[in-house]
Formats: sequence, structure tokens, C-alpha cells
Amino acid sequence: MGELTDQLIQVFARAGDGASEQGGVISGDNPTHYNPSNPIRLWIIQVVIIISFTQILSLGLSRIRQPRVIAEVIGGVLLGPTVMGRIPGFLDTIFPQASMPLLTLTSTVGLILFLFLVGLEIDTRLMKRNIVASASVSVAGLIVPLGLGAALGVAIYKEYIDKSVNFGYFLLFVAVAVGITAFPVLCRILTELKLLDTEVGLVVLSAGIGNDVIGWILLALTVALVNASSGLTALWVLLASAGYTIFLLYPGRWAFRWLCIRTGSLEQGSPTPFMMTVTLFVVLASAFFTDIIGVHAIFGGFLAGLIIPHDNGFAISIVEKIEDLVSILFLPIYFTLSGLKTNLGLLNSGKDWGYIVLICLVAFASKFFSCGIAAMCNGFKWRESGAIGSLMSCKGLVELIVLNIGLQANVLNEATFSMFVVHALVLTFVTTPLVLAFYPEKYRQHHRSSEKKGGDGEEVTAPKPISDDEVRTKFAIVLDKMDSLSSAMTFSQLLYAPPAPSRDKPTSPLPPIDEKASEQPPSILSSQIQTSDVPSPGVTIEALRLMELTNRTSAVLRSQEADALIYNDPVVSVFSTFGYLNRFKVSANLSIVNYDEFPEAVARHVSDTESEMVIIPWPRGITSVLEETDEIQRVGARNPFDGVFHRTTTQDQTSSIVYSEFIRRIFAQSPSDIALFVDRGITTLSNSSMAKQRIFLPFFGGPDDRLALSFLVQLCENPAVAATVVRIVKVEPETSANASVEDLKAGAAAPGGILSPTFHNTVAAADTVYGQHNTQTRLASDTADNILWAKYTSPQLARPRTGALNRISFSTESTSTPLHKAVEIVKEAAAKSLADTGRTLIVFAGRSRRLAVENLKGELRSLISAEKSGGGAAMSSSVPKTLGDLGAALVAVNANASLVVLQAAPSRS
Repeated sequence: MGELTDQLIQVFARAGDGASEQGGVISGDNPTHYNPSNPIRLWIIQVVIIISFTQILSLGLSRIRQPRVIAEVIGGVLLGPTVMGRIPGFLDTIFPQASMPLLTLTSTVGLILFLFLVGLEIDTRLMKRNIVASASVSVAGLIVPLGLGAALGVAIYKEYIDKSVNFGYFLLFVAVAVGITAFPVLCRILTELKLLDTEVGLVVLSAGIGNDVIGWILLALTVALVNASSGLTALWVLLASAGYTIFLLYPGRWAFRWLCIRTGSLEQGSPTPFMMTVTLFVVLASAFFTDIIGVHAIFGGFLAGLIIPHDNGFAISIVEKIEDLVSILFLPIYFTLSGLKTNLGLLNSGKDWGYIVLICLVAFASKFFSCGIAAMCNGFKWRESGAIGSLMSCKGLVELIVLNIGLQANVLNEATFSMFVVHALVLTFVTTPLVLAFYPEKYRQHHRSSEKKGGDGEEVTAPKPISDDEVRTKFAIVLDKMDSLSSAMTFSQLLYAPPAPSRDKPTSPLPPIDEKASEQPPSILSSQIQTSDVPSPGVTIEALRLMELTNRTSAVLRSQEADALIYNDPVVSVFSTFGYLNRFKVSANLSIVNYDEFPEAVARHVSDTESEMVIIPWPRGITSVLEETDEIQRVGARNPFDGVFHRTTTQDQTSSIVYSEFIRRIFAQSPSDIALFVDRGITTLSNSSMAKQRIFLPFFGGPDDRLALSFLVQLCENPAVAATVVRIVKVEPETSANASVEDLKAGAAAPGGILSPTFHNTVAAADTVYGQHNTQTRLASDTADNILWAKYTSPQLARPRTGALNRISFSTESTSTPLHKAVEIVKEAAAKSLADTGRTLIVFAGRSRRLAVENLKGELRSLISAEKSGGGAAMSSSVPKTLGDLGAALVAVNANASLVVLQAAPSRS
């Protein structure tokens, strides 16, 4: 009878052995006492302890890039007889033998689901890439280790195994344990080290699939032989297994796919509740069948995973629905049980540890040299071959499953089981360090395509610098979540590249097709439009879709299927359609990296696409309150910084704080100009849809403000945009307001600038630190300010941009409190914009964290103090670090306006 069936019988047999106290702990019942009729209490205690140990250990081990299975097994070893078991009464109280059947049954169910996910991860389409190299590495990585493993088994059998155990079965188990590669852990290491888009990653992944499948076949063969009472029975078991496998992989797969199509699940890329029910039924039925014919139930779960279609992200959606329950609850139980069965106290002699060293050397060397030499024969360099050999020697999850099956079948005893567990931990632990030593980032060659780019280990080069007043036509925009779409669209529709002189007549309704845009899904055709009414076809947007790479199986699948996901991702699809309708050339790019590497991915994307400006949309916060007047219907918008920069009682701040740090790191690392758009909500006018969007710029000076002014002028080429620019000049309190700008500048002292920024980490978050002005840099900055201002305000100099400048109002204000004056003017302009047009004012502000013209920190502190004394909330120091002093002041007074914070590229500072 099968292993799973035996576990079920044991659980139900023990269920009637006792009766629970009706009063519980109130009547003196001990919750740690195992009661077969009510085992849930002790089970919960066991699970909480197991998960706690696993989580604590994984936090530390993840810092050194070790897979989670290491923490799970070490946690079990600590809880087992090796460490905690030496405490008198610990194992008898927390893990009594009577409670083991229920814990084992739970772990077996979880293992079946996990093997289903393992089978689902295997995509045979990957084997078609580099088929010759992959096949040779896979074959070499099986034949040599199986042979050396069998030879090693001879010595271990003579020293440690009882002669009642079949010698051939034992050799087969040892050979499989040495020869198998842990494909699930291998996938996670490849994604963690960003090797999936390299030749090394593709070859290892393809070879690992072949190795894994053959390893499971050999393991199933071994189990069938061990469980069979005779050779004829074993033959029938193998024939039944082969027949069921063929049935499931062909008619079973076709029927499942047909059902997915009929229910619309495949088209939607997500299973309906009915299809999810069918999927779980197939998994459990498959596990039941393989168990009753004498093969372990986990093989049925593995085979069920192979029939799941990968089209349109369907497999990823199924994984997302069950992976957390499996990885957080079930798997730690299974591998902790492995640790509980591991008693290192039995290995108490030099001979025992000598055999452990021998097992590690044979298992590693047989894989490393055979796979490495096979890779070199296929043209790989020695560094790449070393990385391939190191990766193929990884053990981990699959190895432990093999060992547990061997222990359950009584082929392995506790001593040999403990030896092989130690060897699995050692080989898994050394895999990542060895790969990094053989194949560091500077030697990697990544496959880059128009659909998949990422923040990898190559040096980031700055795009070609442009002058302050040069027109920008290529923009990179960051799309990291669905919430950012509305902000990205709101800002993108303002982008404008002036038409060439020959474009005076109506243009074709279709924009020119580039190679990247032509690969996007078909979109709705736009109506006939005029060049003078909408953005020019010259604007190109390089959209970067960021996805976080986590330890979840679904994230690993996304990394493997990134080339296909770019076409199915809803964020990319919606923005591509928006760009098509607004006559932008949109190229979608995808990067799946760890969240900490998002800024590097953005910098790499900017460098690869040679974008002239990167746009970061800060997702807007919308309340459900609608404020209606006679003419204006406005969606009430809360301050999107409420949860970032000061505490509230109704909002979780964690995600916003992390997002703020992410933005600051982009400011510090991007090689191009940056525009951060903080969207405060959408406002529409009920009876005047042609109202212009108003932009306001308080111009203090410096490279960031010069960028803001030149970019504002470019946007005003769009007839739907009008702007006001006020140059704010600081004067001393006793100075006349009519003093010349030159005199005022000469008397001003403004620390806080730098020629080039320095990036470092503070206790709070990443930050950019700047040095002090000197006379030369200040004079150069002042001269550049005056030249640009004169160019836009002098009619004889502004002739090429007359159309845009006619929609801009320029003025100058002299004040002893420039920040207060800027805030006052912005509040007035915001109220006027709402009253006149019904649209939220957009304020342009230079971040001015480098080469700032004026030191506004003292004014900002006084302004915040005034707001706080008037009932306003306190503000964190993160605000000016993220938005600059002007942006922080507008947030402090809750100015009813959207905000665009600009920072010039380092090359123009």
C-alpha cells in the first residue's frame, strides 16, 4: 500500500484513542499534551515554532544570498535531537512520536503541491535553446555522477548499511542522490544572480530540466523496485507508471488545455474558480494514483504540473494562488521533519566525518568537472564553464526529497541519512559563492532585446548631453505598478516636440512605425488629427516596466517568460494603447530584478535607450469624496505624501517610505535629466473641455531651474498648455526692491551646491550630498541663468520659439523671503487655475540639491513651524531630501497643485 495511504490510516486510527477535556485550559488541560481526538492545538504549536525558526534563520542567510531551504533544514536540525533535543523533555513535549503522523501527513500534502509547482516550472520550450550544449552538459552531468555515486555507495554499504538491505537498491539510491540536480533551487539562484538572460543561464536551465526529469524517472524506478514484492510486481508497477505518464502528458494535457480554452481561462491568463477546482482535483487524483500503484504520491503531483499550459501567463496565475501557502506553511514542515530525523550526534567519529567529506568531494567533483568540461567543449570560456559546473552541482530541495524517500523505504539508516543531509547543505551553500567567484558581473554577456532589458552588471554610460534649451524628443518613463498609469498618462499627454517647418498640413492619422512599436499588440486606430493640435510624432517614449523579483515561484516563472510577458502585461498594454492614440512612439521594455536594484535598472534603461529625460510618476491618491459646484466637478485628492512624510492614523506608511527612498536613489544614480511628477488628482470642467493646462514655475536659478524653464518652454509649444514664470530674486530686508539683479546677486551668499554629487546611504535612507559653491561655479551658474532668461524674455532672441513664448507670462519678484513668496504666489495661481479652467495647476520646481542659488533651509524650517503651530502635521526630513526645499514647502502648506520636480543630468551641473 502507498506511503500516503499508510499515513492517512495512522491518523484516523489514532483519532479515536482519547477524548478531549470540555473545559480546555480553564479546567486545567495542558495544550502541549497530544490528544488524538483534538490534535489541532499541539499541531499549531509545532507549526508556529517551525515557521518562526525558519523565518528568523532565512533573514540572516538571505543576506549572504543563500536559498530558503538552507534555513528550513538548519531549523529542523536545531529543533531535532542534535541541539534542542538535548534539552530534557523538549522532544517528548513539543514533538512526541504520537503526533508525528499528523505532522507527516500535512507535510506530504504540502510536498505534493510543491512538486506540482516544480513540474509547472519546467518548460520544455527552454530545452530548444542551445540544444547541443545543453544536451551534452546534461548527459555528462548524469553519466559521470551516477557512475561515481554507485562506486561511492559500495564503500558506504560495507561500512554503515545492514546486509538485509538490498545492495542494488542502495547503490541506485546513492547514485541518484549524487547525480540529481535541484532544479527549483537552481532557478532561484539563477534569478537571484541575474543569469537567466545569459548563455550560462540558458544552458544551465535547459540542462537542469533534462537532469531533473531523468532524475525523477530514476527515483520512481528505485521506489517501484523497493516497494515491489517481486520482480514481476516491479515490472507491472513500471508499466503502469509509464502508461499513466503517457496518458497524462498527451490526452490528459490536450483535455486540460481544451477545458482551459472553453472556460476562457487561457484567454484571460487566469484560472476561473471552476478551473482551479479542476486543477486541484487533477493534482490530488494524480498523487492518489501513483501512490496506490506503489510509486510515491509526490510523483503524481510532479506529473500534474507538466500538463499546465504556460500560454498568456496562465501557469503564473495558478502558481500565485497556492505558492504562499506551500512555501510558508507546508514546505517548512517537511524540511524541518528532515532536520528532526537528522541526528548529527550519531556522527561521532573521525571515520564518519571522513565519509562526509568524501561524499561532498565525489558529489561536487563529479558534477563540476564533467559539466564544466562539456561546456568547454562547446566553446565556453573557463569562467563560464566553471560557473556551469558550480551551478549543476547544486542540491537543495530535490536532494532532501530523495533522501527522505530512501529513509522511509528503509534503504538508508539514520547515520547515512544524516551524512547525506550534511552533504546537501554544504553543496547548496557553496553554489552561490562559487558562481560569483568564477563568473562575476563584469564578465557576463547578457542577451538584450527590445522587449527585455534590465539593470545588470554592465557599466552605465551617460546619454549624449544636450543644451538647456534643446528640444527633448526621447523620454524614459518608469511604470512599476498599476497605480502609476494614471499619473504617467496625465504627464505624458503634455509632452510635445515642435513640428518641422514642412509639417504645416495635416498629417497621416498613423504615426511612423518603428521596430519596437510594430511588435506591440494591435491597438484602436486614432481619428484624423492635426499636427498643430496634438503632440508631434517626433516624441518617443521608452516605457520601462519594473517587476520585483522575489523568492516566489511566480516571480521565477516571470523571469523565465519575460519575453512573452511584455505583450500580455496590462500596464504595458494600456500605456502602449494610450501612446498610440496620442501619437507617441512607445517602446515597451521589461526588467525583473530585486526591488533594491530598481534604480540601477532605471539607470541602465536610460543608458541603453539614450533617453534625454526620465519621468517618474508618483501614483496619485484619490479619496471618494466628490466636491461639486455650479461649474466645476472635482475629484477630491489627498496629499500623496500623507503616508510618506508625516504620520497619520489611517494609512500605512511603509510602502510610501520605501518608494520615496527608491526615488531618491534614482535622483542620485540616473545619468540623464529627471522629472518626478507628483499627481494631485484629475479635475475636469463640465462645460469647457478646451481649457488650457496651466503650469507655474518659480525660477530661482541654477541648473535644475534652468532645466525646468527650458522644459516648460518646450511643453508650451503644445497649444493646450499655458504657463507663468516668476523669477524670484532674494534681497536683504534693507535693500530696495528696485536694485539691479547684478547687485543683488553679488551680495547673496548661498551654500549648498556642488559640481558633482556623491551618493551614500544614511541611517534613514539613500541620499545625495553636495558640497559648497565657490566663486567660479557661482559666477558660471549666474551667467547661464541670465543668458537663458534673456533668451526667453527678449523678443529679438526668442523668434524661433515665438509660438510657445506667446503662451508664457514672465515676471520678476524681489523679496527678502523668497520661499514664502513662492508659496504665496503658487497658492494664488492654484486657486485662479481652478476657478478659471477647472484644472489643477502644475508647479515646476527645480530640486536644487546641487548648485542651489539660495539656501532656503532656514526659511523652510520657519514655514513648517508656522504650519505646525497652526494645526498642521509635522514633516520628516525626507521631504526636502526627496523634493528639494521648494517642493517640501508646497507639501507643507498643502498647496492644491500637482508638482513636477526636475533635476538636471550630472553632465550639465
